[in-house]
Amino acid sequence: MKVFEKSKAFYEVFERKTGPAQEASHYCPGCGHGNVHKMIAEAMEEMGLTEKTVFVSPVGCSVFGYYYFDCGNFQAAHGRAPAVATGVKRANPESIVISYQGDGDLAAIGTAETIHAANRGENITVFFINNAIYGMTGGQMAPTTMIGQRSTTTPLGRHTLEHGNPVRMAEMLATLPAPTYIERVAVGNSKQIMKTRKAIRKALKIQSEGKGYSFVEILSACPTGWKMDAPSARDWLVEEMTKIFPLGVYKDESDNMDDGAWDRISEEYQPEKVNVYLDQLKSQVGDSVDVEMPYDLQCKFAGFGGQGILTLGLFLSQIGMRGQKEVSWFPAYGPEMRGGTANCSVNISRKRIGTPLVDHPNVLVVMNQPSLDAFESDVVDGGTIIVDTTVVEGTPDRDRLNAVMIPASQIADEVGTPKVANVVILGALVAATDCFEKEFVLETLRNVIKKKSLVDMNMDAFCRGYDFVKNEG
Repeated sequence: MKVFEKSKAFYEVFERKTGPAQEASHYCPGCGHGNVHKMIAEAMEEMGLTEKTVFVSPVGCSVFGYYYFDCGNFQAAHGRAPAVATGVKRANPESIVISYQGDGDLAAIGTAETIHAANRGENITVFFINNAIYGMTGGQMAPTTMIGQRSTTTPLGRHTLEHGNPVRMAEMLATLPAPTYIERVAVGNSKQIMKTRKAIRKALKIQSEGKGYSFVEILSACPTGWKMDAPSARDWLVEEMTKIFPLGVYKDESDNMDDGAWDRISEEYQPEKVNVYLDQLKSQVGDSVDVEMPYDLQCKFAGFGGQGILTLGLFLSQIGMRGQKEVSWFPAYGPEMRGGTANCSVNISRKRIGTPLVDHPNVLVVMNQPSLDAFESDVVDGGTIIVDTTVVEGTPDRDRLNAVMIPASQIADEVGTPKVANVVILGALVAATDCFEKEFVLETLRNVIKKKSLVDMNMDAFCRGYDFVKNEG
């Protein structure tokens, strides 16, 4: 006797639901997500893939995948599941990585990630649920909404001249050379469901054999978004939706390749090439010296665009690089070239850096009032805050922080140009932290400043900032 039971690739209960209904999913009656989840779970279990599978789900009805699949799970930002899946697969090549996405996600905000992952031939599997509507957020028009189809944002129906045509993702991706397998299936009736089950297994098999990118588009009903009962939605899918989105295999190269090799041009990783590049980078800052730092620097530099905030971060990064330390520089700035906001995070560490972001700096440089207002509270207790008093009117909390108040822009004017105010600040920072010797920094700047006619001016600016802090202290 054959016993039918829930796949062991599912959790025993689904915590998304409450009460006695925890054996059931949270999806609406007639929704195709439940059927597709079941087929994926059965394939994972029967193919022995559950323990090494990572399920990536972004925003949309699939967002709660981690409540169902008893495997590795990642939550991705809207549309970014292929990018997350790429990172997971490259970091763990033996894993089976599934990107599970809806049409409002994959074919809208995630179009770029989808196309480029396919174009690179990433060895991942993408299951694309196409129900021609934004199902989770209120039934708005999606990129796949059909001509004449009504939605909350197209109450009179989608119109070609105003809204364009529905996007056919399977056909689009099939034009790329790198993908291995692309098929469109549906879950409208039992015959279609059988073909969908086979397509899901084939896609996972292709990935497990290392044969490259597989993409299965699954047409699914959304009775709630379509404003239909479940039987009517199923009939509409079978009779109308398949006319615009024809079912079938759009590309299949899996039988034409050996295991572990698919049709994409790739160059074997050669560490020596990377090392040569790093050596060239390091040579630009001068001969390296193993500097003894009393503590790691987690810095945030902030001000207006045009004040040299990002260059200040680069200078400090190059100093740290020459001192044989782990270094990261992470810029952030508004759209304006001048006058907009700008900040950067810089880590100079004696050990490996976990993230380039600095949320709680031990050194904060502010060169405008908004930056003081925005970031002062983030500085760790006892941290250093350097304020350009020429521009900033506010005063930081001197009881909690080591406040360095320096008229950097005024000093820069005295040197000859306001453009070197950032270098004045650099001098103040080196003096306040004692993490690098003065002469070591001066020698680094001589190497990294491109225009040799500006070297002396920058040396002067640095020394004035350095001496200001030492003399004030």
